[in-house]
Amino acid sequence: MSKPVQDILATLQQLLAEHRKLLAQTEIHQQAMRTLDLTGMDESARLQDAIRARITSLDARRRLQTAVLAKSHKWTGELTLLQIAELYPAERNNLLVIRDDLRRVAQATQDRTHVAGRLAGALLGHLNVAVRALAGAVEQAGVYTKQGIPRVSSRIGAIEAVG
Repeated sequence: MSKPVQDILATLQQLLAEHRKLLAQTEIHQQAMRTLDLTGMDESARLQDAIRARITSLDARRRLQTAVLAKSHKWTGELTLLQIAELYPAERNNLLVIRDDLRRVAQATQDRTHVAGRLAGALLGHLNVAVRALAGAVEQAGVYTKQGIPRVSSRIGAIEAVG
């Protein structure tokens, strides 16, 4: 096996490992969202950002390794894993297995983050309604009787007078 293909395989294995970590963290984050564990959500989000940064770095390395391999074969454009597998039949199975695993894990992560995004949107919607209700109650502060019952204002606003 040639050195460039070994490097690409090693990088792909590291990418796969990072994607699996990201999937695990998205599941942890989703569980923290279900239980409203704010510290758990913050910690998971921080870890996810670190994992995404490592994935970006590894992907840049993979692109560079692929470009070097393409240049050595006088190939124009970017090589796909299938094309690399055709150039190196001895490593075809390893390359295609890793490619399929990466696709599967990336799709599972995408599905989890989609669900987490929908959950976060619903939670923010409920929080928005609660804050608006609280703000409305604070804006209309009134006077209370000795029994604790709010006294209705005798003044009639412009909107109430029209209705």
